[in-house]
Amino acid sequence: MNLLPFAIVWAVLGVIVLSLALMRRSVSANEDDSIHLGAASGAIDQQMTTAKKLEAIDKWGKLLTVVLAVTGLVLAILYGMQVWDATSKAGLG
Repeated sequence: MNLLPFAIVWAVLGVIVLSLALMRRSVSANEDDSIHLGAASGAIDQQMTTAKKLEAIDKWGKLLTVVLAVTGLVLAILYGMQVWDATSKAGLG
């Protein structure tokens, strides 16, 4: 079984997770941590918009990180099984 296509898909998924982390960092750089009580509605609306963006990025980031970890573990197990099988056959011959 050739695991290279699965490894490539796993690497692309890793790049996507890294891109989400960088996107979250750039969005949170514009975040205003101050609480605006009775201020102009523009500041409050901007805070709410930023919070919604961060929430969406966090949701996808956590989901894809779990998928990345599980698929990486599965790929490692499959690779180990292939190596085990190859070494056991080499020892018999």
